[in-house]
Amino acid sequence: MPYSIEIDLHGYTVESAGKVLTQRLKQLPNDVREVTVLHGFHGGTALRDMVRRYKNPKIERKILGLNQGETIFVIVSYNNKER
Repeated sequence: MPYSIEIDLHGYTVESAGKVLTQRLKQLPNDVREVTVLHGFHGGTALRDMVRRYKNPKIERKILGLNQGETIFVIVSYNNKER
């Protein structure tokens, strides 16, 4: 059953947040289809900008919602990996 998870990057530096994202995506269970990344924006936009530029082969697309403090990664499903 597909589900989603959250990764909270509040309090991280840009460099350490990038490492956390890479590590968490590497360990992602196969049935996860969405990852909500909580990065905040009231303290500045450095984390938000890094997350929105972040690239990983597991990310099919990014959803930029109304909440400026989060970005949603839509994860590539095994059925769509040939794209």
